[in-house]
Amino acid sequence: MADILAGLEILKKHIAIAPEKPGVYRMIGDGEKVLYVGKAKNIKKRIVAYSHIHKLPARLQRMVSEIKRMEFIIVENEAKALLMENELIKKLEPKYNILLKDDKTFPHLVIDVEAEFPALRKYRGARNDKSKYFGPFASIGAVNSVLDMVQKAFLLRSCRDNVFKNRERPCLLYQIKRCSAPCAGKISAQEYRKLVNEAIDFLEGKNTKIQEELSVLMQQASDNMEFELAMVYRDRIRALTNVQTGTTVEYADIKSCDVVALVRKNDLVCIQVFFIRGGQNCGNVPYFPKQVEGAEDVEILEAFLSSFYNNHIPPKEIVLSEPINNTEFLEEALQTKIRTYQKGNKHKLVMRALENAAASIDRKVAMEASVKSNLEEMARVFGLPKVPKRIEVYDNSHIQGSYAIGAMIVATPEGFDKKQYRTFNIKNPDITNDDFAMMKEVLTRRLDKITPENRPDVILLDGGLGQLHAVHEALKDYDLSGISIIAISKGPDRNAGKEFYHQLGKESFALPFQSPIAFYMQNIRDEAHRFAIGTHRKKRGKSVYKSRLDEIEGIGAVRKRDLLNYFGSVEEIAQASIKDLQKVPGISAKTAQIVYDYFH
Repeated sequence: MADILAGLEILKKHIAIAPEKPGVYRMIGDGEKVLYVGKAKNIKKRIVAYSHIHKLPARLQRMVSEIKRMEFIIVENEAKALLMENELIKKLEPKYNILLKDDKTFPHLVIDVEAEFPALRKYRGARNDKSKYFGPFASIGAVNSVLDMVQKAFLLRSCRDNVFKNRERPCLLYQIKRCSAPCAGKISAQEYRKLVNEAIDFLEGKNTKIQEELSVLMQQASDNMEFELAMVYRDRIRALTNVQTGTTVEYADIKSCDVVALVRKNDLVCIQVFFIRGGQNCGNVPYFPKQVEGAEDVEILEAFLSSFYNNHIPPKEIVLSEPINNTEFLEEALQTKIRTYQKGNKHKLVMRALENAAASIDRKVAMEASVKSNLEEMARVFGLPKVPKRIEVYDNSHIQGSYAIGAMIVATPEGFDKKQYRTFNIKNPDITNDDFAMMKEVLTRRLDKITPENRPDVILLDGGLGQLHAVHEALKDYDLSGISIIAISKGPDRNAGKEFYHQLGKESFALPFQSPIAFYMQNIRDEAHRFAIGTHRKKRGKSVYKSRLDEIEGIGAVRKRDLLNYFGSVEEIAQASIKDLQKVPGISAKTAQIVYDYFH
């Protein structure tokens, strides 16, 4: 109680000097550790709420008891406060803030409306131009499905600009009625622009009469005995009909909306987000925020909205499973509406999102129980000092010593931590045919940068006893206390599930065939192999493309840049005619002939 009173006195002193302006406040404890970062339209009014100690949940009472001082940052408006709060939370990870791990970027569809013949493409990343964006879509499968439908219905091109500019004949998409072939002059700029505008209206859920208009045009074409044109209209009508057949009545009239629902179950909190755009369900994604112990649902939901929409552009409306406290602040900061509904289609969507959130928790619990069980079994079988929390798996990849790389993946009780994956380009060219020496280089470089935070409990090597002994010899000068090194080698006839496991000073053994722990060990080893092979292929591919241009006589850095800027890739340069190559500024007829002859 004394700590709470002391913290309360410090809080009251800072209330007296707190600004009555929008901004961010930081509560700081012992050792200058930041306890909490918050935002407010009026900082003074917001922190006054913490002084009503008996109204606070136990978690925030503990926070107040730990306050040693506070800091304030004044900003121009609510949006700037929201942005700064999120930046500080990501950087400092305060112990009393609810944390959201959200490094995902969602795919969109984009139309470059300023182009003469705009293309419809998939896109992932920041919006930094005047193009029209549609989405987000929860998965690449969802965006592919909509792209397929829109191509059939509106015949927009999807090719790269450099391909479009250099093509003289229609491609296969025109033949299968997925494109109107503006590259080959099969449609005028005016008619193509009309298709673009119709597609935009459709994706934004504005035009509901497209089918009626197409029916009239199909009849007119048929009356004029233009049967091929009539068939094109017929196919577009069919595509739109299929879209509407797949549209659920519950969100057919919803133009732009995210449904955000929270469920607490089995000591876990899941927030499910449904994306509804233009009457289409663009998929849903579950999130599991951290540091939620003792936090109320309303606080978690508000923290999620602040963090999530700092990284993603909000829709016109956000529908919540329950109301939050700072609705007005977030609406002004995000420039959107935040609502709850007790009936109607949007309420039905909330109920569906709640069901999905509960199911996501059940799946996570089942998965974590399985992983936990496997890790406990791993500790028992291999005689580990404790159940591992960080397993690093290493593999090498090369082709007869060329393009050699080492790869490391990380497995945790939560699954694979892909942000921790690393690749190592082998620096010593004399060892690229020696797997033992390569593994020595990779592990020594890794352990040179070890910290208490990233110290592994287990190092798993793809190799046999020779690999194991070589690594122990290479690492003899390092502190390996608490780190268990295990090597895994292929079993008889290289059969999966019959691998042998090796540890220093112990008999080698195989795990029970098709046992859960055997499957788990295979899974993490295969993930390392997949990552190593994929990285190796990328390196090899880049090297091949680089060398093919570098080997052409008379093509220096400037001409290589000009060719790549014009055509976009080495593959397109290789397919270009002499006439097309001469279109590149700085490429003479003689140079074009040299480039053409090299590739042919």
